[in-house]
Order: sequence, then C-alpha cells, then structure tokens
Amino acid sequence: MANNVSDQGFAQTGTGDPLVYGNNFGGSTNFLPAIYSKKVLNFFRKSSVIEAVTNTDYTGEISSFGDSVKIIKEPTISVHQYERGADVAATKLTDDETTLVVDTANAFKFIVDDIESKMSHVNFKEVAASSAAYALKDAFDAGVLATLVDGASDGSGTTPDHVLGADSATPLNAGVYDGAGAIDLGTTETDPLDVLARMARLLDEANVPEEGRYVVAGPAFYEQLSQSSSKLLNVDFNAGQGSIRNGLVTSGKLRGFSMYRSNNMPEQTNATGVIVAGHMSACATAQTITSTEVIRDPDSFGDICRGLHVYGAKVLRPEAIVTAYYLID
Repeated sequence: MANNVSDQGFAQTGTGDPLVYGNNFGGSTNFLPAIYSKKVLNFFRKSSVIEAVTNTDYTGEISSFGDSVKIIKEPTISVHQYERGADVAATKLTDDETTLVVDTANAFKFIVDDIESKMSHVNFKEVAASSAAYALKDAFDAGVLATLVDGASDGSGTTPDHVLGADSATPLNAGVYDGAGAIDLGTTETDPLDVLARMARLLDEANVPEEGRYVVAGPAFYEQLSQSSSKLLNVDFNAGQGSIRNGLVTSGKLRGFSMYRSNNMPEQTNATGVIVAGHMSACATAQTITSTEVIRDPDSFGDICRGLHVYGAKVLRPEAIVTAYYLID
C-alpha cells in the first residue's frame, strides 16, 4: 500500500521504507497507543466529508476487518380510506434486511528515531496524529465517494434513472441532461445551478426528505458555480462561514443541498468530473481504527509506530442518490 503523507516536513528513506519523521513523540516510554488511536480518530472525523454525508449509526457496532452489521430496512406502510364500521386491512411487516460488511483496510507506519526523540524540542504527537488521520481520511473518502457514485439508480427495472449525462468527451446541448454525452458547463454553458435544480427535482420525485440532502463536487465544478449567472453565490464561498476542515463550502444551502467540496471525487476517463447528490440515509458507513502499536525497529535504534483503519460502506437507497457527469472546456 502506498503511503499518504502531508508535506509537513516529513521525509522517506527510500521506496517501500517506513516513513521517518524529523521530530517525534518525545520518547517511546511516553507513547500510549490507546490514546494515540483516539487522537487519530478525532482528527479523522473532523476532516472527513463522508462522515458528514452518510449514515454512521453503525460505526460502534464493528471492531475489526470482516465484521458485518445487519440493517433492517424501513417498512412501507399502506394507507387505506376508512369507512365507518369497515375493517382496515393490515400491512404485514417483514424484517427485510441488508448487510454492511467491513471489507476495506488501510494502514499507516512510521519510525521514531531514539536520537531525534531526545533532541527534539517539538511535541510531534499532535502533528503525527493529524498527518495519519488526513491520510486515512483521503483513502476513506475516496473509497466511499466511489461507492456513492456507482450506487445511483440507473433506470434499470423499476428504479428511476438518476444518472445525468455520462463519462464522455462529447458535450450535451445546453439544458440537456440525458444522453450519451456529458453536461456542458463550458461552451454552451448549462448553468451549474440548473444542474443542482434538476438533481433536487429527481430526489423530490423519489420522495427523498429535504432535510439531510447534500452535494459533493470537486474544485472545478465550484469554480463554474462561482461564475453562475444567477449571482446567488459570492466568489468567496466560505465567506468566513463554511468549514474547510470537512469540506463544507457554505453554512447556507443551495437548492436545498448542503454543499461539500472534495478532491477525492472519482476521476473520469473522458468527462471533466462527476457530482454526487443525495440524502444521508442513502448510504451507511462503519469505520474504526482497530489497533495502534509500537514495536522496536530491529534494524535501527527507534520505534515503529503503526495503525490499522478498517471500514465498510453500503448503499441502502439508490433512489436517494443522483450523479451528474460534466465537461468544462
């Protein structure tokens, strides 16, 4: 597995080698894996977009790779017109269920050198916890965002078609959302706000609740959105009100959506990018850092610190997800 590292002064000794940091924890005797694990998880939750847009109720029910959670689907209750003295037909409830499996694992590993541990005047515990968390967050967000994009109902069978455009280099005409091409936000300039309005309409038609809706898109889409002819947005999305930590662009909503920005949207072969809109109930996720540990490095004078993060994601309501593929010239 490739190492994800932020550029906070870290160096790597060589390809495939553990990460070697210029500062460290102030000595292995002061390092408590359980506390460190909590620090990493706290940083992780503050930075993850997925934690904000999925159902995380089942996180506390898993502890290791391969665990599974049985999720009971909400039943559909029939309503009948009542006439005095008449019997009301009863809806027979069934325990229709689906399974969320923890089937993905990511790890981090680095070395704390004994000499630098003694010489360092910097408490590197917080920095290392933050770096590890952001690396895990990137992998987690990218994996679940791909699941969300793939999980939108595609019109097969009785499901509605919630895929707008396609991963194509051919632009659709202005205001056109269906077809083999991608929505053109460049030459013909379909207004990005109109794209959001169409996504909201599809969710409305699927009876998806308004509260809890979100949109996740990359920087290229938000650049076009900032230039929207409606002028509903200032170029400075955050305006001091958004949360950069977890990608929330603005404290307000657009077309009923909480707006999130992420660099972890799935890359496309032909289209510039893809947007995903949905409801928090559409996808369930469960994740945890199963273990952190410190062992002596047999090849040097230092400690190896490593940790394991596991997660699973399951689309529960495909009709509560909409995707849109777009082109920008």
